[in-house]
Amino acid sequence: MFKYNLAVFIKSLLLFAFFSSIIYAQEVTENQNIQSSQIYERIMFIEVRGSQRIESDTIKSYMTVKPGDLYDDAEVDRSLKILFNTGLFADVAIRYENSGLIVFVIENPIINRIDFEGNKALKDDKFEEEIELGPRSVYTRSKVQADVQRLIELYRRSGRFSAFIEPKVIRQPQNRIDLIFEITEGPTTGVSSINFLGNRSFRDRKLKSQLVTKESKWWRFFSSDDSYDPDKLAYDREQIRKFYLDEGYADFQVVSAVAELTKDGQNFVITFVLDEGQIYEFGESFIESSLENMNTDELLYLIEHRKGNQYKATDIDLTVDALTLAVGEEGYASAEVRPRVRRKREEGIVDIVYSIEEGPRVYIEKININENTRTRDEVIRRELRVSEGDAYNKVLIDRSETKIKSLGYFREVETSIRPGTEEDRMIVDFEVEEQPTGELSLGAGFSSAESLLLEIGISERNLLGRGQSVRLNISTSERRKQFEIGFTQPYFLGRRLTAGFDIFHIDNDYRRYSSYRSTQSGASIRAVWPMAEYASLSVFYRYLKEEISSYFFQSGYNLADDYNADKSEIGYSYVIDTRDDPIDTTRGWTFSFGQDIAGLLGESEYIRSNLGGRYYYEIARDWVLSAGANAGYIYNYGSKDLRINDRFFKGGNTFRGFDRAGVGPKEKVTDRPRGAEFFAIGTLEVTVPLGLPDEFGLRTALFTDFGIIGKNDDEDRVLNTLRAQELLGDINSPFYNLSELLNQNYSAINEACRNDSAGLNEIYGTLCTRFVDDATFRATVGVTLNWNSPFGPIRFDIGRAVVSEDYDDAKFFRFSGGTRF
Repeated sequence: MFKYNLAVFIKSLLLFAFFSSIIYAQEVTENQNIQSSQIYERIMFIEVRGSQRIESDTIKSYMTVKPGDLYDDAEVDRSLKILFNTGLFADVAIRYENSGLIVFVIENPIINRIDFEGNKALKDDKFEEEIELGPRSVYTRSKVQADVQRLIELYRRSGRFSAFIEPKVIRQPQNRIDLIFEITEGPTTGVSSINFLGNRSFRDRKLKSQLVTKESKWWRFFSSDDSYDPDKLAYDREQIRKFYLDEGYADFQVVSAVAELTKDGQNFVITFVLDEGQIYEFGESFIESSLENMNTDELLYLIEHRKGNQYKATDIDLTVDALTLAVGEEGYASAEVRPRVRRKREEGIVDIVYSIEEGPRVYIEKININENTRTRDEVIRRELRVSEGDAYNKVLIDRSETKIKSLGYFREVETSIRPGTEEDRMIVDFEVEEQPTGELSLGAGFSSAESLLLEIGISERNLLGRGQSVRLNISTSERRKQFEIGFTQPYFLGRRLTAGFDIFHIDNDYRRYSSYRSTQSGASIRAVWPMAEYASLSVFYRYLKEEISSYFFQSGYNLADDYNADKSEIGYSYVIDTRDDPIDTTRGWTFSFGQDIAGLLGESEYIRSNLGGRYYYEIARDWVLSAGANAGYIYNYGSKDLRINDRFFKGGNTFRGFDRAGVGPKEKVTDRPRGAEFFAIGTLEVTVPLGLPDEFGLRTALFTDFGIIGKNDDEDRVLNTLRAQELLGDINSPFYNLSELLNQNYSAINEACRNDSAGLNEIYGTLCTRFVDDATFRATVGVTLNWNSPFGPIRFDIGRAVVSEDYDDAKFFRFSGGTRF
């Protein structure tokens, strides 16, 4: 019985399934028929609902389906995606009804304003440059999140990795919003330690000095170098590589550079893993060329390194640049210089082969200057070392970029190359970012020579975007007051000539040194020609009125005899400067020669010549030896004596170990300097590393200065004319003579003074005096300490005279310092 019931149940179940499948198939067929009828129906109209700000026709223009088209699900779906991708809508839906498409939209709001709250370390304008959104732009969540990430990245680059930013929306009428970025900046994420693994040849301290990133220390409260920045870490990695390659390690590699956040999240620990390899020396150097008529032997002098020298990658780079430039000047602008390094590891030698090959002929089709919103195009283009139509030369392109940067008008300069209209054409784009060029500066300083110094200046280095510069400077100290206006026009008359003029008034008080005061008022014009890559010739003409006043009436020499005069000077100066850095020099040399010729329209008549030079050589890293010499001579071709202001005064910074104007000819009675007609001073100096971190800003050098200063054209015995006038007017004096007094005829007294008859000085006081001028050799030794402090540069000189005369004024300690704010 059970089996019978089971069989009946199974048969019933199968019959139910069969009839159910038939019914389902009929329903599917009916639905397919309905859809088929919809697909092939035409769209009679499109209606937009929900739009407030955007016109319906604008919305319809985005859609791929149009009235009159056959309905197609794929096209409708495509139109839906396009509308979403416009970013104009928060939601979109499309429905087909009554032979038409109904498009339902919810518009994204418009941003009314954007505010930043809670930011102190970074200013609003920095954020506004970084974000994409702005007033009157369309608000979307994705854009807001993207801008939040940009701001967080900005904080990370400034060392704040715990910064948190939350965007807030305030609804306004007419579907507008105010977007507020609420910022929690958090503390600066510092660098607790920097570690090196694998460095056998250099201590950690030495390697740390090569890095921009520094460890957090208490004394770095003025610096931001101790905050972590991933961009700086990448730069530091390259700096370490360059350092080792310049120290002879041609196989060196930075295996890894990792920054790990400490458990408290306040600092990073940076670890560099290094593979030093072995040290190499330069071996043989060769130049190979596939260019016709190219004598490679004539190019060997351009190789910076010599056999036996320690390997230095910078020397190879300099050689490549020099060869590329030299070959380009011979007409092979597209030539390429490729160095090939052949290592002989067993011998520790590297042979270098410089291969010069003719590259593909590519010409500059066009040069674009972009984003120069203020500076005129011609001001930038005249700095370029290439022109449109020239063969492409990377060295000259790079030099052009450097020249543009050196103008000082731009915060950033970037060069990019892109294809031109033909295969052998390219377009060069120079992208610049303008920066302020006007400056209002206040300065203060103190030195043992000038005491307190105050300065105010106004300058504009790019007047009206023309590249002209104008300045107004006023400075005052205990011994000097100066007012100066200057104007400079580069590329005067369209030539590589810099011209300008200056108007000045200078009041010098030398009573402490030489018992007189001078006032100069005048104007000058000047011009400078570049003669070569590192040489220039300058000329000037200067006209001034000069007054000299004496304040030391006990002097046996009346400075009024120097006479007030109009001075007319023309002069020139030729300068060569090949230094790698004008401040922190490690190699190169300087040479200068100039002459000033006074006369013509003035009362002073002389030719004054100056010659000088200095050579710098890096003995070892941070040890720099320099040797220099300066000499001068003034020739008086007029009928009057040289004026005291025209002579040479040395000491102080010009002859360390002596006081300012403390060495040279002097008046014996008052021990006052009178100045010299010639001088020759040499100096030897060696920079000595202190072993302190670079951020301390301390540099020291040992020095010796030596030379001679002498020859004065004054008579050995000179009459004090003030005292002589008293004698000519004194009825009890044997020299009483009113006629000679009125005519200022001192011949009788002067003759008696020169003959030293009757001991005139003993009888009449300081009527006669004489000058001492031994012109003997002097020498000093000492140490100089320069501190680049947070308040400005400060210099200390400690010097001792080891060879001197009794009447010289020694100065054991001098210092100077100042700042701008």
